[in-house]
Amino acid sequence: MTSSSTNTGVVRGGAVAAAVALSLGITACTGEAPEEASFSSGVPVVLGDEPSQDAVGLYTDRDAAVAAAVDALPELVEKALEQTGVPGASVAVVSNGEVVFEEGYGVRDVTTDEPVDVDTVFPIASLSKPLSSSIVAKAITEDAELSWEDPVVEYLPGFALNDPYVTEHAKIADFFSHRTGIPTGGGDDLEDVGFDVEYIMSRMGQIPLASFRDTYQYSNFGLTVGGEAVAASRGQTWAETAQELLFEPLGMTSTTTVHDEYLAADDRAAMHARTGEGQYEQLFDRDADAEAPAGGVASTAGDIAKWMTMVLADGEVDGQAFIDPLVLAKTYSAHSITGGDAKNLTSRTSHYGFGTNVGATVTGRVSISHSGAFGWGTATNATMIPDLDLGIVVLTNGAPSGVPEAIVSEFVDLVQFGEETRPWLDLWPSVFAHFSDPAGDLVGETAPADAAPAGPSSDYVGTYASPYFGDFVVTEANGTLTGALGPDGGYTFELDPWDGDTLSFVPTGENALPGSLSSAVFVRDGDRITGVTLTYFNTFPAPGQEPNGLGVFTRAG
Repeated sequence: MTSSSTNTGVVRGGAVAAAVALSLGITACTGEAPEEASFSSGVPVVLGDEPSQDAVGLYTDRDAAVAAAVDALPELVEKALEQTGVPGASVAVVSNGEVVFEEGYGVRDVTTDEPVDVDTVFPIASLSKPLSSSIVAKAITEDAELSWEDPVVEYLPGFALNDPYVTEHAKIADFFSHRTGIPTGGGDDLEDVGFDVEYIMSRMGQIPLASFRDTYQYSNFGLTVGGEAVAASRGQTWAETAQELLFEPLGMTSTTTVHDEYLAADDRAAMHARTGEGQYEQLFDRDADAEAPAGGVASTAGDIAKWMTMVLADGEVDGQAFIDPLVLAKTYSAHSITGGDAKNLTSRTSHYGFGTNVGATVTGRVSISHSGAFGWGTATNATMIPDLDLGIVVLTNGAPSGVPEAIVSEFVDLVQFGEETRPWLDLWPSVFAHFSDPAGDLVGETAPADAAPAGPSSDYVGTYASPYFGDFVVTEANGTLTGALGPDGGYTFELDPWDGDTLSFVPTGENALPGSLSSAVFVRDGDRITGVTLTYFNTFPAPGQEPNGLGVFTRAG
């Protein structure tokens, strides 16, 4: 995917929800009855300490509203799974500092039919981001010398972006609020072909940047750089920092940032790609270690509930100070505009904090939320409403489907109004349907009927070099051309005739789902092939992005 759960959209690779946002000014409930203004119109307004904290009253008293919504959850979840075909889900609700609901539904793997239970571990994708912001907030709480305002090069002296000024001045805060100018998808392509975080960070200086600090560019590897800088400040890996600062103190014993540890869990949800209407299959395994701070966490709904309890308690754990409330509040303040502007005069503007969306419910209550999604088979959402001391998390093991967002939207509506305002289970799946679309410039195309013949296979065989991707090696065996990218040439695909020196190939990866097809445009100088552009790898996946030049290879041998 972040949000008011009622205005969400996800970008592949570590999906994020986009949300209606309002400035944060509400802390967790104290248990005292809020003051309420009474009007002749009958519309109740709950008065906060300041006017910016006022909100429309609930349809009944708070505890009764939450209890009724919780009672309705099983039916909501079961209906969502049945209607969409998503295999399984785990749901937890936190209310007034207690976990009041925690249940599993469906199956964790369609090939085994093993049921989801409260201990089932799910990859949570971009829901990792708000957890990572809490890890950084805890690090800042512990270290008086550390700040959101520190430039990352202070801790990563060898790191560079495409603009020397941005390299020197970009702060941890900039990376966590997606305002460095790193374009959406920057670095994701290298992860897809198998490179690790060290390689990817060493190549980020080649990625063309958007304008610094005045554009919002959702970036998995931008946020990852911010997390890696904080870990480096402590002389640790990110996995060590996450475990020491958040997972262990909160008792999140089933949570990890290491993919192998997720795979080792006996009770884990397999990922399921969407292969048709209401159809999900266990086809892929998504290793997100390279972007661990942005999308590499695996967890249970119960463990996420422990984290939400801490956040809703203003940074306290078991009544004791854990994260400085001022540092935590800054995390959930608005730092980037994510949408809503320049559409029309009634469209609310949405905002992003540090690793999370900051929005508002229809009743004016601050909503803190993030979605997560992998096209290869997971979709998640967690939403907190601090004014109500209420949080809900939904983890699913199907490709982006809108199910987590629909369940959360229905739940929040039931709390506020006693009924849903929209048919969310009809709305959200349609919003997310395109996330299972194939990618590439040749999708849906057929080779021209009058296509020119390709040259001899020997013309194309050789090694081609890119400063960004490294070597692209083309080999031939039994008349079939094969291209190889990535570490040790481990990412391979066949190259098939299309039209002359333009061949076709099937890209695979988080951003290239089944049905993807793209062109490999070889450049001929006389009788010799001198280079090739892999079109799919020459642009980033977000809509409207121009070719970036990174997928252009020059013949090296």
